[in-house]
Amino acid sequence: MAHFAQLDENNIVLQVIVVSNDDAPTEAAGIIFCQSLLGAGTRWVQTSYNGNFRVRYAGIGYTYDVALDAFIAPQPYPSWSLNTTTCDWEAPVPYPDDGKPYIWDEETLSWVPYEV
Repeated sequence: MAHFAQLDENNIVLQVIVVSNDDAPTEAAGIIFCQSLLGAGTRWVQTSYNGNFRVRYAGIGYTYDVALDAFIAPQPYPSWSLNTTTCDWEAPVPYPDDGKPYIWDEETLSWVPYEV
């Protein structure tokens, strides 16, 4: 099975659909098939359920970055920056490596112990 992400005009993923490999032997054929189902003006990009290409599987609300050829998750906090090598968001302070659980506090820009 092949998976295709529908993009809006800002490259934000609107939905992901599954297409038979018979209907999508190539990405181009899959795009044509998706457009035949949901409109000629719709925009589609293939995504990999296993993350074999385009870094990760597309999710609703993710952005497709054309330059990186990758799906990027929504930015979790305003202070976090995108690592363009891994396509992951990174906190301005590294996560503590003491084995204890922490949560990010955007107000103090720090990791704080997670209290259960």
